[in-house]
Amino acid sequence: MNLLLLMPEDRRTGESRVSIGGRRAAHMIDVVGVSVGSTIEVGEVGGRLGTATVTAIEAGRLSLEVTLDRPPPPRLDVRLVLALPRPPSLRRILHICAVMGVRSISLIHTRRVEKSFWSSPVLDDERVRRELLLGLEQGRDTVMPEVHQYRRFKPFVEDHLPAIAGGTLKLVGDLVAERVCPTAVGEPITIVIGPEGGLVDYEIGRLCEAGFTPVHLGPRALRVEQAVPAFLGRLASYAAAEKGS
Repeated sequence: MNLLLLMPEDRRTGESRVSIGGRRAAHMIDVVGVSVGSTIEVGEVGGRLGTATVTAIEAGRLSLEVTLDRPPPPRLDVRLVLALPRPPSLRRILHICAVMGVRSISLIHTRRVEKSFWSSPVLDDERVRRELLLGLEQGRDTVMPEVHQYRRFKPFVEDHLPAIAGGTLKLVGDLVAERVCPTAVGEPITIVIGPEGGLVDYEIGRLCEAGFTPVHLGPRALRVEQAVPAFLGRLASYAAAEKGS
């Protein structure tokens, strides 16, 4: 935990004193080893970053005096469209996207996505939120990516993708593409990443009709949980994101 996240319910609006318990307090006490007088990095979910001074430790709870005085880090101006991966992979990908500051994640169904994946409890709103919060703690950020689920490919491409990808550079990962993925792109991006077996020709074709350009990362076939950070790391341009924030 690189950042202690404060939930909106932890304090009343305008008040600087906060009391927290549970997992967060236990981590600060047992792992970080805070004591009365310690100063720690904090941030309010959806809000600003700052510091807090520990004023008391009692019965597994921390009392803090909090100052929130700076904005969160700039977003990575990427909209990720992701064929729903296996549940264990999805957990890791949610974490990665929160760490890297992705703006939104659209989980979609494609031909090679197993229908059973959609019944996984990992897709429950609370489970998704939990993974994103862990990513924010790691990345020292307070703003979660928006996550949406679309269970039919054709209606998604026709009815939702134009609004998601409007005004962005449109890319789709494809192992046999002619173009290599660009680097440090200084504009908003929508990147579509398919399932383990890749997108079928029909899906690539529909995305190309929607203005997407197929790109690759090289000759090696990556797992989805490897492809996502590889694409994001290659596309990342936080300087450009900061200008657009």
